[in-house]
Amino acid sequence: MIMERLNQTSRVSEFILLGLSSRPEDQKPLFILFLTMYLVTITGNLLTILAISYDPQLHTPMYFFLSVLSFTDICFTTTIVPRMLVDFLSEKKTISYAGCLTQMYFTYACGNIDSCLLATMAYDRYVAICDPFHYVTIMSRHRCVLLVAFSCSLPHFHTLLHILLLNQLTFCDSSVIHHFLPL
Repeated sequence: MIMERLNQTSRVSEFILLGLSSRPEDQKPLFILFLTMYLVTITGNLLTILAISYDPQLHTPMYFFLSVLSFTDICFTTTIVPRMLVDFLSEKKTISYAGCLTQMYFTYACGNIDSCLLATMAYDRYVAICDPFHYVTIMSRHRCVLLVAFSCSLPHFHTLLHILLLNQLTFCDSSVIHHFLPL
């Protein structure tokens, strides 16, 4: 029985993305809705970064971490939304196997970086509350940069491991990816 399944497997070259709706009349309103949300997200995060960089009173560890988190959120949304916008307007809604793995890598990496940065921000607040007299020495600029470097590098290695293991799998079922429930 296992040999039969192995004989039926083949290398998948692309996936078909079903998306939110298969009705053609829904595609343009969904495109406009998601484009608007994407532009608001990018603008909000860029304004956060600019406000933090231009105001000297915001040059503290908490706001440094917040600006890195905003940048990561820009990367996170840019990993997902442009591809989705293209699919709303195109007839052929497919993604290559390599493209799928690449998008999955960056999506997981950015999500994991967000989680690590939030843990770093929690540590920053912990030190500020529990040891306020030593806060300046504990959360020095050098230590903040090291925490951000660790928060950005560890998720990349973790995600790379997952993608490399995923690449070893064979797919023997449908190449259709159901993103959401049909409307």
